[in-house]
Amino acid sequence: MKAGILMGQQPQPTTRTTRTRRSYLKLFAALVIAALYARLFYTRHSHAHKVARVQKCSISNLHADLSFLEVSPITTDEFIARRDNLARALHAEGVDAFVLEPGYTFQYYGNISQQDWEPWEPEERPMLMIVEPAHNSTTNTVVAKTSFLSPAFEEGRVRMLGIPANGELDIVPWEEHWNPYRTLRESRLFAGRENVTLMVDEEMRDYIVRGLRSNGFETLGLAGEVEAVRQIKTPAEIELLRAVNTGTVEAVRAMRPCLVPGLIEDEVMEILDNSLLSVGFSLFFDIVLFEENGALPHGGFVTGGKVLREDSVVLIDVGAHYLGYSSDICRSFFIPTWKGWSLWEKVMSILTFSKPCSSSAKTDTDLYAEKLKVWDIVLEAQTESAKMFKPNNSAASVDIAARKVISDAGYGEMFTHRVGHGIGIKAHESPYLNKGNHEVLLRPGMTFTSEPGIYMLNKFGVRHEDIYAVTEDGEAELLTGKRAVSPWEP
Repeated sequence: MKAGILMGQQPQPTTRTTRTRRSYLKLFAALVIAALYARLFYTRHSHAHKVARVQKCSISNLHADLSFLEVSPITTDEFIARRDNLARALHAEGVDAFVLEPGYTFQYYGNISQQDWEPWEPEERPMLMIVEPAHNSTTNTVVAKTSFLSPAFEEGRVRMLGIPANGELDIVPWEEHWNPYRTLRESRLFAGRENVTLMVDEEMRDYIVRGLRSNGFETLGLAGEVEAVRQIKTPAEIELLRAVNTGTVEAVRAMRPCLVPGLIEDEVMEILDNSLLSVGFSLFFDIVLFEENGALPHGGFVTGGKVLREDSVVLIDVGAHYLGYSSDICRSFFIPTWKGWSLWEKVMSILTFSKPCSSSAKTDTDLYAEKLKVWDIVLEAQTESAKMFKPNNSAASVDIAARKVISDAGYGEMFTHRVGHGIGIKAHESPYLNKGNHEVLLRPGMTFTSEPGIYMLNKFGVRHEDIYAVTEDGEAELLTGKRAVSPWEP
């Protein structure tokens, strides 16, 4: 036994040992304080930085290849040719004239939208385009004779709109105290004719149709060959649809690798909107839904605030406008896993105890497996629907083909909407692809969405949407660049 240490007594720690323990305690306390401070700082300040970083990443990825923007706008000659096509359709249908007011159809035939004419709201004073079939004796063909009914005080503004035409616009003015419809009926356009039949555009407001009808015109709704003029796209239109729809898909693809857990639906929507604006697209709609919110195909009043997790199914349905044409696409996908995070993100998430469970999808393996299964079923349904985009097939056949795949897989009741619709200057155009539309036959040049989906209430939703053109040879042409490959490569 050493001197100074009695039997049964513990040796006292040396001064050096005490200092070492104190140093460790101080270091541990400093680390705890640093971690708490980092967590506080990270929580308060890093989320905005995270959103900004995702935004920068998304735009940078998108701008890496902007070849989809290499397209030309519709020319003056094509606008005039459209009205000539309309005139021939009117002649074939035995209709005296087609009447329309500013809106999508006016934009199609005259390059003037509702906002171009009245940016605040549709005005009560009628300003109408009237297209009549006329005979060109030189070419022995039917061509369009285009005129306009305008408030007299707006005549100068109508001429300044730049409506494509050969020469001066033919305008019938009406004073504020006149009946505009009676003025049109008694004008040089229709005076002396016993019966005048007008086909009115589907966007025409009811009070204008009633005004025409009560002042000597017979009216018909849009139908037949006249309706088909806008349904059948020219090569220039198809290229514009390819540009805006491919660009919209690429914006979603560019954003996906940048997404991280913790973002909410509205933040992802804003990031995507800003990416689309950065390439010159104008915004139309943007629906971003996570998990069970995606079981409502177009979302709802309670969506927008759900937080993104690694195992979330993200459903994005988005449309934009470019050079007068619309996109309407949808992608369903998973975001990159924690393994794909940057070193800085990993360090900060560990220091702040905020690392998401990278295996959160595994907390319910059955649900995760069903997500993958449903994703594949919906893609197969889209594949089968695309095979039906052939001349002379019915509009119904496209829906039926997709619906059969989903029904055979046991999810028929969860496919709750039609499979698609026409698309052009307007995102939703006729013909409409539902299982009851057997009357409409597909023609070369028609363009459609194919967007089958499965929606499992309180769980998740999956939808794939691409754009197709019907071609002469029967092989549908994809106008969205490329289709989705997997939930990690949408």
